Amino acid sequence: MDDSRRCDVLALLESSPTTKICAPMVRYSKLAFRCLVRQYGCDVAYTPMIIADSFLKSQKARDADFTTNDVDRPLIVQFAAKNPEEFASAAEMIAPDADGVDLNCGCPQRWAMQEGYGACLIDEPQLIADMIREARNRITVYPFTVSVKIRIHKDIAQTVDFCRQVEQAGASFITVHGRTKLQRCEPVNTEAVRLIKDSLSIPVVHNGDVNSLESMHRLVQETGADGVMAARGILKNPAMFAGHGVDKQVLSNWVSTSMSCDTQFRCFHYHTGKMLESQTPKSERIAYSTLQSTAAVLDYLQVNHDVG
Repeated sequence: MDDSRRCDVLALLESSPTTKICAPMVRYSKLAFRCLVRQYGCDVAYTPMIIADSFLKSQKARDADFTTNDVDRPLIVQFAAKNPEEFASAAEMIAPDADGVDLNCGCPQRWAMQEGYGACLIDEPQLIADMIREARNRITVYPFTVSVKIRIHKDIAQTVDFCRQVEQAGASFITVHGRTKLQRCEPVNTEAVRLIKDSLSIPVVHNGDVNSLESMHRLVQETGADGVMAARGILKNPAMFAGHGVDKQVLSNWVSTSMSCDTQFRCFHYHTGKMLESQTPKSERIAYSTLQSTAAVLDYLQVNHDVG
């Protein structure tokens, strides 16, 4: 990558009133969707979580999991890893084509934790510190961030101690999902995020319950966070950070962006359905779910939403 295209994500977090970020979403925060949300006020986008071990071993996995283009910036690649060597090697591999790497310490899915990935790592502060240091030592390009995304402990003092160790190890910033690994739909703990923010010198990004521009402003006020990261909210409304809803133009931009990125049907069908979810009756959603090809989705959009 031409170094002139590099983006300093840390500088953005430190200078922007609120940095708006599209979260890593398994299977769904892929290239076309990242390109779409960038058209609507998203400052930084993450890849889906990628298993570092598979990424290192398989060209097929690399081709499937990591694609980018000239407009896909700033870009952070998130890895699931459980030892310093694999995390640093994966970071080194993508460094020429990204602006940062992130370690997933927040995924609460059972399969991930059984494999030693995700949220179970918040109980391994020394291991996380070692992974951060190893990646820092191996990456030679600049600027390039090394960050961590976490969930909180039941005892928030434990989380603060964990975050301080991550900071001392050289993390550029930390993203905090204000729920424990056992919580799902409970209200996000903004007081915990505020305490973490007040305890660190590096930027803190808030994740959880960012569903609209109004909620973003409220959560920033409550937590003091330097940035916000949206997942479910931006899936339903890719124009969320621009302050308006899904309309004909958003759908049209999604179609053109998807086609230019050669998006697979499963991904195209899913995102289109999520965008239409709040504005279509149940019977129509059921009918949409039966569509089996990109051509069928395009016909559906033309007939039902005048998107050509």
